Amino acid sequence: MMSDIAKDRMAHSVRKRRSVSSLSGREFRQKELHGYTKNSTSTVSYMDEPSQWDDASCLTVQMENTYQLGPTKHFPVVIVNHILKDILTNYLQEEQYEPELCRQMTKTISEVIKTQVKDLMIPRYKLIVIVHIGQLNSQSILIGSRCLWDPKSDTFSSYVFRNSSLFALASVYAVYFECS
Repeated sequence: MMSDIAKDRMAHSVRKRRSVSSLSGREFRQKELHGYTKNSTSTVSYMDEPSQWDDASCLTVQMENTYQLGPTKHFPVVIVNHILKDILTNYLQEEQYEPELCRQMTKTISEVIKTQVKDLMIPRYKLIVIVHIGQLNSQSILIGSRCLWDPKSDTFSSYVFRNSSLFALASVYAVYFECS
């Protein structure tokens, strides 16, 4: 006998990819015959597959309060600095500045950094990873950030990379999460 939660999970996983158009088939063909189809349709597509954020898979677990107000293991700034240096150097050493490429590289590099820092398994720290890439062309830039945090437990790590045509700044902010 299946429980209600199992049935909901199964029904949710069976759903497929769907697409909804604002025009019916007949309206679309009429506009196509009259020659004004450019920008005349809008389509909404979505993927309805189970993910890590499903309601059924995110069952809440009640835990006892630890009354722990500070970290047992502090954030390793020096190790994260080495991670930032290695990743930025490996990804950008031979690259030339191209806006579209750099847009994709910021996303890729930030995900790689986040994954490698999470692999250090530092408990109860929330991570924020920000990567800036810009053209190096006889100009200057000042990038600043302000945070409201506890200086005893919260910290950051950053690294600046430069080659002949671009610069990159990667920052990782580590904020200690006090569970209540």
